[in-house]
Amino acid sequence: MRRAFTLIELLVVIAIIAILAAILFPVFAQAKESAKLTQQLSQMRQLSLAVMMYSGDADDNFVPASNRSPENPTPIIWTEGLLGYVKNKDIFIAVGSGGAFAPNWDGRRQQTVGYSDATGIDRTSTGCTPGAAVAGCEGFSSAANFAQAEEVSRTALFAVTPGAPIGNNSTKHRGYVFNPYNGLNDPGGVYANGLPMIADRDLVTTRGDRNYPNSPDLSPGRLKPIFARFRADQKGGGQTPIIFADGSAKVFAANALNSFGRIIWRFR
Repeated sequence: MRRAFTLIELLVVIAIIAILAAILFPVFAQAKESAKLTQQLSQMRQLSLAVMMYSGDADDNFVPASNRSPENPTPIIWTEGLLGYVKNKDIFIAVGSGGAFAPNWDGRRQQTVGYSDATGIDRTSTGCTPGAAVAGCEGFSSAANFAQAEEVSRTALFAVTPGAPIGNNSTKHRGYVFNPYNGLNDPGGVYANGLPMIADRDLVTTRGDRNYPNSPDLSPGRLKPIFARFRADQKGGGQTPIIFADGSAKVFAANALNSFGRIIWRFR
């Protein structure tokens, strides 16, 4: 007689396979997310090296996040300044974000790796002076220098940011930068806490964050937040690499970043 599996034996095998799959699939997903985060950290380190090379050619100045002047009323942005030192547009895009390299001011919305707005220059507006950021300014009246960043190992330059979907021109994303001057509420134009807006979701399109509630002074066009998109759980557990002015890097969860004094965001 030929022996065959019984129905019960088949059901037991199927049940075992299902249990193993339920155990292993989350592990595989976490491993995949860890690989993305490691790749992202590597890419952003390359950007920090490019900033240092740029600085060596520019009298120890940071590449400006944006540079607006009477001669250039349309700002020149940092990606234009660093591309010659990097030559690979992919590292300007967060892994798995679906973003796009920002070749100029017009393309700044889709960028998903952001640079500190503290380095920006705006010579066309009044009041854009070091230490006194004013709403409406795209930067300060002069270039930022490494000497101003006294603790370079704690001064943040790069983080992952939310970008607009490619082809979508209806949102107010400004993913090429994060802004450390928008603060927690902004009564009377006084920037309060010295923290960028940080969450593990896109604060430009998803409002009502517990740290940054909806209010007239937090219009989407001004947010320029950080998006801790890796391992995001919508509870502040999502992570982003932070690249510092000395070239060092560390991964932080959104909840950890929402703590004043841990990182220097405003260095002028």
